[in-house]
Amino acid sequence: MSDDAPELRASDADRERVAEVLRDALAEGRLDMEEFEERLEATYKARTYGDLAPITRDLPVGEVAVPKVDMVKKPGAADGSWAGRIVGGEGSSTWGVAVMSGFQRKGRWTVPRRFTAVAFMGGGEIDLRDANFADREVVINCVAIMGGVEVIVPPGVEVVMRGIGVMGGFDHLEESELGEPGAPRVIVTGFAFWGGVSAERKLTRSQRQELREERRREKLERRAERRELRGSVRDEQYEAHRRMLDEHRDMWRHGHDERGQRRRARERDED
Repeated sequence: MSDDAPELRASDADRERVAEVLRDALAEGRLDMEEFEERLEATYKARTYGDLAPITRDLPVGEVAVPKVDMVKKPGAADGSWAGRIVGGEGSSTWGVAVMSGFQRKGRWTVPRRFTAVAFMGGGEIDLRDANFADREVVINCVAIMGGVEVIVPPGVEVVMRGIGVMGGFDHLEESELGEPGAPRVIVTGFAFWGGVSAERKLTRSQRQELREERRREKLERRAERRELRGSVRDEQYEAHRRMLDEHRDMWRHGHDERGQRRRARERDED
């Protein structure tokens, strides 16, 4: 792990890369089980690159590079299209395991062509809303035994559910929603026994913000329309009131003229 920017926040993908290094070291006999468990616990508690750096420093696999700050970009930010999120190459994390615990894959990470998730009396969350994709079609293989795995995809991504549930649930997301042009295709397969695997579409943070802004604009427009309507009603009421006053004024003037004529006629008769 480079010391160029130890204060930068580490991602789930960075922690997973360190965990894979530790698993390899355990398999090669470089770490015993006690050291492996201690370092693995420290890995998943790490918050920055500075926290991750000491964990693999004495292992011969080399350091995990810290990405340059000016290269960190939001997926698809360059042109706003799906093409910017199909990056090719290998995934930043290829599997997740929850044994009486939980795991999460979310934020900015690269989904491999095949990802394996295992949940035994635990739970896993695989969030693809801000992720890149190694290929236009990816497969997420889920095994849930007395546990659960949830796959979250953004709108526009086609999802195909092919799993089997035995005394459990393998929820089939509606497949009638076609993917957007250029969007990846996610195939969720696997097996659920006394457990559950589900897929759900949710908006990204930017989409939720846009939706809130749209609703706010609509609310302001409705308020403006109501104010305009109230102003129109007030104008009509004012015009009706003015016409009524004019009519009363005309009636008073007409009556006054008639009384004046009768008075002048009486005065002439008296003369």
